[in-house]
Amino acid sequence: MSHYIDIHLRPDPEFPAHQLMAALYAKLHRALVQLQTNTIGVGFPGYATAPAGLGSTLRLVGPALELARLMEFGWLKGMRDHTELTPAAAVPAHAAHRSLRRVQAKSSPERLRRRQMRRHGFTAEQARERVPDTSAELLHLPFVVLSSSSTGQTFPVFLKLGPVVPAPQAGSFNAYGLSTTATMPWF
Repeated sequence: MSHYIDIHLRPDPEFPAHQLMAALYAKLHRALVQLQTNTIGVGFPGYATAPAGLGSTLRLVGPALELARLMEFGWLKGMRDHTELTPAAAVPAHAAHRSLRRVQAKSSPERLRRRQMRRHGFTAEQARERVPDTSAELLHLPFVVLSSSSTGQTFPVFLKLGPVVPAPQAGSFNAYGLSTTATMPWF
């Protein structure tokens, strides 16, 4: 996690920032899948929980060679008019270290009831008693809305920022640039 590149979204009167961020993040995800890399993490310097939002900057963090490989891949095609890139630079020595991971809510009581019926053999009435409508979990975290290229369905990817840790933690990043174990420089 030695270098980073910031991708800033330019203001656009036709598209809100969250929509442009979703398109940018979707393109990044597809590129990370195709490159089969697990060394590039993402950060959102504008991350905020009140009000929930990711801001207008996507930060890529990783080894200089992997970042160069990603940028040579041409994944920003179609987004060049909407973005400004900073050249790859060394991560500042004073950077904190935090994790950024995906969080999924247990938001559908009906789905949980069906699962109870299937796994435990409960009747619909028993499942309804065990899983009331009030059990729906709502997340108040920043998210980005993505579309599945295989099913065409849209889904939110809620992001939770971990606490500052005293030292970097090693690990790998998934195809969304997120990790449950690895930390990344946060500045």
